[in-house]
Amino acid sequence: MQSVIQLHNIQKNYFLGKVVIEVLKGISLTIQKGEYVALMGPSGSGKSTLMNIIGCLDTPTSGMYELAEQSVSGMTDNELADVRNQQIGFVFQQFNLLPRLTALENVALPLVYAGVSKKERTERARHVLDMVNLSDRSHHKPNELSGGQNQRVAIARALVNNPSLILADEPTGNLDSKTSGEIMDIFGQIHTSGNTVVLVTHEEDIAAHAKRIIRLRDGVIESDASANVQINEKVKIQN
Repeated sequence: MQSVIQLHNIQKNYFLGKVVIEVLKGISLTIQKGEYVALMGPSGSGKSTLMNIIGCLDTPTSGMYELAEQSVSGMTDNELADVRNQQIGFVFQQFNLLPRLTALENVALPLVYAGVSKKERTERARHVLDMVNLSDRSHHKPNELSGGQNQRVAIARALVNNPSLILADEPTGNLDSKTSGEIMDIFGQIHTSGNTVVLVTHEEDIAAHAKRIIRLRDGVIESDASANVQINEKVKIQN
């Protein structure tokens, strides 16, 4: 099976004067194409730092990172920007939509940076908006949409480049429980259609939608197992 993410002994240190703060202490893991993974951990566990490295928003102090079998550890900032635009679809808690653009224009934005023609941009943006059941809101701006609708726009934008990886950071953090369920249903459909999804969350009920849960604590992987195994273990403990 083809791997999308391969991390080999990833370490990340921050320096405050002469003080070295070790945030990630040798993370090694592989995520295969088509997996649905939740990345969990308490505040300070290193999960946000790991997410930033996986998303090519930050670089490790040491270790190797391969995304879609391409080494990204030693890339320049410009090369990392190209990888982010072409290989990774981001979904954030805050949506990060441009307020003056319509839903369609927001979704098409990554294709502008990729140099895709306007006709093709429009076609592809309409297609992914239809996938998230929002084609009837394509000409609405973010302030004319609900929180759940804005997150659907953000998901469509993440899909428009057909990336190797969908990376979602607390995607339901600003949504009520009903809307959160609807958004997680969409992620389930994205996974079923063959996409690789990595979800960063601190909520157990959200993580339970994934097929595999990786838990971090103090900069190391504390556990890594299928979601069903972890849920069954919790049931045993409670009983």
